Amino acid sequence: MTKECTLQVFIDGVWRDAAALTLMGDQLRGVKTQTFLSYEGSYALEHFYREDAAALSAMHKVDLSLINIPNWPPFLIDLLPQGYGCKELLNQLRRDENAGPGADWDLLCAGAGNPIGNIRVKEAHAWVSERTRGQGHGFTMEEVVERAGDFNEYLAQHGLFLAGSSGVQGEWPKILLTRAHDGLFYLDHALPDEQAARHYIVKFGRGENQALANILTCEAPYMQLARKLGLRVHDDLLLRDRALFIPRFDREVIDGRVRRHGQESVASVCGLSQFGEVPSHNKFLSDFMFVASDIARETIEYVKRDIANVVLGNTDNHARNTAIQRRDDGHIGLTPLFDFAPMFMHPDGIARRMRWEFDDGGAPQWASVIEQAVQTGAMDAEDLSAAVKEMIAPLGSLMDDAYALGIGEMIEVKRMTIENNLNQLRRL
Repeated sequence: MTKECTLQVFIDGVWRDAAALTLMGDQLRGVKTQTFLSYEGSYALEHFYREDAAALSAMHKVDLSLINIPNWPPFLIDLLPQGYGCKELLNQLRRDENAGPGADWDLLCAGAGNPIGNIRVKEAHAWVSERTRGQGHGFTMEEVVERAGDFNEYLAQHGLFLAGSSGVQGEWPKILLTRAHDGLFYLDHALPDEQAARHYIVKFGRGENQALANILTCEAPYMQLARKLGLRVHDDLLLRDRALFIPRFDREVIDGRVRRHGQESVASVCGLSQFGEVPSHNKFLSDFMFVASDIARETIEYVKRDIANVVLGNTDNHARNTAIQRRDDGHIGLTPLFDFAPMFMHPDGIARRMRWEFDDGGAPQWASVIEQAVQTGAMDAEDLSAAVKEMIAPLGSLMDDAYALGIGEMIEVKRMTIENNLNQLRRL
């Protein structure tokens, strides 16, 4: 039996039916099921050949093609709830937590009604809307913080339906909350746009493990360190006890109107349609160069981020922890930094995932990285080297900055790593 869903795109201030996607194979195969994708005719004619916010993906420009794909299109997997949000939704669907790939389609059609970015599944939005009518309950920040350990259960006790705001990918418990003009926080999917003042992802502490608690404690200071290193940072994060409030950059409120920006993972840009697939940094840059508005600027940012990941031990650099932003003004570039934390502390021991094709056994040789990064033809090695060397001064004071932010002792073990990489940059 074939199944179809409608993909909507938020463009020019409204949600538009943009494309139809049909399952052509066995639903039980999950994301490996063959699909058929086509833009709606009127939408395609209006936004023909755009690859910015009007497109489903930078890899699927708006056109009139009928696309037969041997699996789910990679951008669709960005919309699929994962980790903690997936378990929450499976409970709502009365499905076993270990349902496996056979539940992927149901998860998409129920959980992709309000994802990060500017694409949603129309049927998922309808499914959630039917269950959230009249849910106008707001919470103070203090209420959110006090219930950080069991906030989802607390919401359920109030009869609030969570599926539209709990599908953020990742293993940490997260929820999408929006601060309204009355100062209270509401489930994002339940608050009308005209009442929205600021959008947040709220990440909660997990269990009693001290290492996990330290990771959460460090995430806000890490973003400040990233800013000092010259990286693209959206805004400061706010940690209140065990609740981390992360301002969203895929949403903006301008003159009282909400703008949604397209967001697409590195995995999607690289055409990876299976979970766990890891591209090289080289592969991403070579694909990204065809759509980036300013590939030289983005290459500089990308290499600087990798240096920051290495020196500060953010080892969890998989293909869904970095993304591009596609705006309706035509701009396509890396999003501001996110999920930047000392994952070297994780009790499970997380190894560096994405690597350079050469001279990167977990500790990259930056002279080689620069030569590899410029193979796209985006810029010459001297210009990239000069840009990277701008990090020398802030790296020199990085540990002092960490102590000033109250996390120096936690990351003291990275002092030698910082010094070793700093010496590499000095030799460029």
